[in-house]
Amino acid sequence: MMGQRNFMSVSFAALSQNEAFARVAVAAFISQLDITMDELEEIKTVISEAVTNAIIHGYDENPEGVVQISVRIQEDSIDLIVEDNGRGIEDVEQAMQPLYTTKPELERSGMGFTIMENFMDSLEVATVVGKGTTVRLTKRLAFAKALQN
Repeated sequence: MMGQRNFMSVSFAALSQNEAFARVAVAAFISQLDITMDELEEIKTVISEAVTNAIIHGYDENPEGVVQISVRIQEDSIDLIVEDNGRGIEDVEQAMQPLYTTKPELERSGMGFTIMENFMDSLEVATVVGKGTTVRLTKRLAFAKALQN
């Protein structure tokens, strides 16, 4: 494992309109890398899913909540952390099941964690009910994968 090359973090109010800001902020930061358009789109999608989960499920769209994103660029990967201090997840295993949602009235697909798992190389969810959730995601980059083949 090689060393860290660069990092950033940003915090914002748990408002749905800030999901687009989160996508753009992360995309702008990682665009310094030699990554494919597919990798960039996958990371933007994953950020959208994780931030939306924090806003809708973590905070029930309470704008006083704060979502924090940290991004670390490593030599061969990108590490993303999306954190909230919201309600936490009572049953992570259930929450990660495809099509499971606690907000069917909002027409949520229940595919957020499934999308994150499919687009990233690793996904870890740490949560404490009543204290919040931290989602850690790692994406190994295509150029790094190609070097190993």
